[in-house]
Amino acid sequence: MSEWSFLTNHARALLCIAHDPGVRLRDIAAELAITERSAYGIVNDLAAAGYVVKQREGRRNRYEIQQHVSLQEPTARERTIGDVLELLVDKKKQIQRSKARAVTDGHAARV
Repeated sequence: MSEWSFLTNHARALLCIAHDPGVRLRDIAAELAITERSAYGIVNDLAAAGYVVKQREGRRNRYEIQQHVSLQEPTARERTIGDVLELLVDKKKQIQRSKARAVTDGHAARV
């Protein structure tokens, strides 16, 4: 039986960003089992389509999902990215990652 995924790598990368807006490309790549170069291309595709805005924060990027943007799917024109993410994002996981990042960033700032 062949392996396949219901969601594309673009959708899965968007979920990684939704769970952690400060996620690194290497972490997206690891989560999706792809190369960092592929992850970079996917994130650039998402930014070019207007789904994500990249903001430089020190040496890292922070991503902001544009939840009001309509899906480019012909069957879902009245749906937005926010509508889809509302169904797919695990809010508990998102809160845990935000807290962990705050602790890590706070520690890094003191060193």
